[in-house]
Amino acid sequence: MGAGAGSGRGQLFLRCLLFLLLAGPPAPRPAGGQLRYAVPEELEHGAFVANLGEDLGLDVSTLSARRFRIVSRAGARQHLEVNLENGILFVNERIDREEVCEAGGTCLLHLQLLVESPLELYRVEVEVLDINDHAPTFPWQEYVLEVAESAVLGARFPLESAQDPDVGTNSVHTYWLSPNGFFSLEVQTRSDASKFAELVLERALDREQQPAHRVLLTALDGGVPERSGTAHILVMVLDANDNVPAFDQPSYGVSLPEDAPAGTLVIQLNATDLDEGPNGEIEYSFSGHAPPRVRELFHIEPRSGQVLLKGPLDYERASLHELYVQAKDRGPSAVAVHCRVLVHLLDVNDNAPEVTLTSVSTPVLEDAPPGTVIAVISVLDRDSGDNGRVSCEVSPDVPFELRSSFRNYYTLVTTQALDREVVPEYNVSITARDMGSPALLTRSTLTVPVSDVNDNAPRFLQPSYSVYVMENNAPGASICSVSALDPDCQQNAYLSYSIADGHIHGMPVGTYVSINSDSGHMYALRSLDYEQIRSFQIQVQAQDAGFPPLSANVTVHIFVLDQNDNAPVIISPMPHNGSVATELVPRSARPGYLVGTVSAVDADAGLNSRLSYQLLQATDFTLFSMAPDTGELRTLRSFLEQDATRQRLVVQVRDGGQPALSATVSLLLSVVETMPQTLSDFSEFSLPPEASSSSPLTLYLLVSLGSISFTFLLAILILTAVRCRRERHSRQGDGCSLPRCCCCPRSRSSSDGLKTSNLTVQPPAGTTAATCLDVPGGGPPGYCYKVCLGPESAQSDFMFLKPCSPPRNNEKDPRKRSQLGQQLQVSKQMKQPNTDWLPPSTQRPALKRYQTQHCGNRGSRWKG
Repeated sequence: MGAGAGSGRGQLFLRCLLFLLLAGPPAPRPAGGQLRYAVPEELEHGAFVANLGEDLGLDVSTLSARRFRIVSRAGARQHLEVNLENGILFVNERIDREEVCEAGGTCLLHLQLLVESPLELYRVEVEVLDINDHAPTFPWQEYVLEVAESAVLGARFPLESAQDPDVGTNSVHTYWLSPNGFFSLEVQTRSDASKFAELVLERALDREQQPAHRVLLTALDGGVPERSGTAHILVMVLDANDNVPAFDQPSYGVSLPEDAPAGTLVIQLNATDLDEGPNGEIEYSFSGHAPPRVRELFHIEPRSGQVLLKGPLDYERASLHELYVQAKDRGPSAVAVHCRVLVHLLDVNDNAPEVTLTSVSTPVLEDAPPGTVIAVISVLDRDSGDNGRVSCEVSPDVPFELRSSFRNYYTLVTTQALDREVVPEYNVSITARDMGSPALLTRSTLTVPVSDVNDNAPRFLQPSYSVYVMENNAPGASICSVSALDPDCQQNAYLSYSIADGHIHGMPVGTYVSINSDSGHMYALRSLDYEQIRSFQIQVQAQDAGFPPLSANVTVHIFVLDQNDNAPVIISPMPHNGSVATELVPRSARPGYLVGTVSAVDADAGLNSRLSYQLLQATDFTLFSMAPDTGELRTLRSFLEQDATRQRLVVQVRDGGQPALSATVSLLLSVVETMPQTLSDFSEFSLPPEASSSSPLTLYLLVSLGSISFTFLLAILILTAVRCRRERHSRQGDGCSLPRCCCCPRSRSSSDGLKTSNLTVQPPAGTTAATCLDVPGGGPPGYCYKVCLGPESAQSDFMFLKPCSPPRNNEKDPRKRSQLGQQLQVSKQMKQPNTDWLPPSTQRPALKRYQTQHCGNRGSRWKG
């Protein structure tokens, strides 16, 4: 190698710096409507190339936001890069001109610059300037040149050429030969301006005096600083072989298609030698300075001179191959002669178009207007002529089209409105076809997802919902689920459920039910009661999470189903404080005699409120019968002498529910010979009959207590009669007396419920007025019940059923209402009895108190 071949990277950097100082900063040069710069090779990373932001007139502050970038093919090396902060084009990696551009001539880097918002495309060419970074080299460091001693003066001997990858002035410029007494050196120039050296014989050779000569050949380039390479030449003097081969012509030209297969005959060379024997036998070979690429592609048959194709050709890589062939006879002192073979390649349409998606703006909104740019597509065909002309199109069944912006550049735009709910994604097939024969095409598929817009409101699966809930449900239990669908996706399809504001019986709807905002499951917040509320409706809203949000409403009807949760309530006779209701029955009563009627109500509905009556216990089952539907207690036969004077009965009232609920009442019937005019309805026996004493003291106490009670009761009756007379004058047509059952009009609705499931009567001390309790809704419509009690706390009277009269105007006066007596204290509320099933007409009157002086009926204490 020469003196400059071993210089380090530091010297290379100094040479690059010297080159920049001499050449000055690169200035943009317009070339065909585009920018062109020049930059020397081998610059370090970050070296300044050009200020693209200033040269292109772009706002440097927006380069990053507009995604200013260099577009390159996939797999291509990125030698240059753009700084988005200042718009400067700089060297991204070291550029080796000899690697980037294998062929000689101008070395250009074609850059495609893309900026968005709006979309703009710029083309920039950067010329890579050669620097003298390679020294000339010879194929061999030492080679032998055989020269016949009979060579005439002036004979020329071509020498191996030195190779320098640099171009221009940096390539091989001249050759030097070390001083000697026999040879001189002449430098020749080829048609491509390359240099080669020939050794010229200046003095006759004498093998016997000096069989060999050593000279040093030096190749120099024209770079700054100058580089050189050397080779040692050993000239061997041979005995005379005074004829050299000769080619038909110094240069040959041949054309060959690039798709020619291996083994194809390229050319048949022919050289002749006038000598005979071995001196006339010619062998063909590549000369020493044939490039390695030529040796890879072509092969020469040494004896025949046929040049054959050895490797695959590529017109796009190199359209011309230059072969240097030498011919040499086999005689002693053979001299090689040279010729040049130019192989011109013919382009064949062997490259399909390449489709590159330069910029893709996906997904696209479904409300994007027609003409929206989806992608920028570049098409490249490496062939030439018609083989490299490309047309591009998309399939006709998609709402997109291609528009040509620059040569081989297209933009994909929308042609109509999109609807994600109809087609959520498009597979756009892009076909690129060249103009060759036969034409080659490339299909590329671009997937364009459509982004959702909140343009669909939720829709419930049903127009309305009907929900049936059994009463006495557990609070917090799920009662139903509503569901809605939204054709949108992601956030626009995320639904939340809520209950619209409202009131149910004066209470906010939120106190009755709640809903899970995510799943739509509805829950009852309280235990529902069929007897208080039978149905209600609520509005459920489903709203998506889009912007702006869309919603839909649906009505949910909730029906409460009855459950047998109320046992029958016996309203007459009604025992108090554990006492037993008593009644007198004449011994002369005949079979079928109506002793009385047991009345009960049930707050449930339907079969749950249908009541049946039966005798559960009796002193003598052959003496009395109970009507199962009406509750009438009648005698089955006449009384006999041996029948007990006290008959104890237990009556059970059972409803029709599953399981059935029941209530019982105990009756004590006393058989008497004659019916007294004034007796209490039932005597309370706190102790069983066997516990009574027959002592005279007990009898005296009973007589005294009875006399006092009778006197007190008589005084109350007289006072009541006086008050009733006054009230009768103030209320026309109302002949109610307080000891009897009278109708009290009610102003409140039936939804208030029936009260007094357990009554305790506590009349004030010293009062003489009877106390009445209204039991509204306990019987058929239009009736009310009033329990009238005397001053004796141990006595209870049964009620009469009378039709309710309309309210009087004078009843609004509090002074009039005060005459009705003290109201009973109620310790517990009872639900409103159901009127779906009404007792028969024989059961409608309640058990009345038997009073001869007011009612005028001596046949029975209980009226049916």
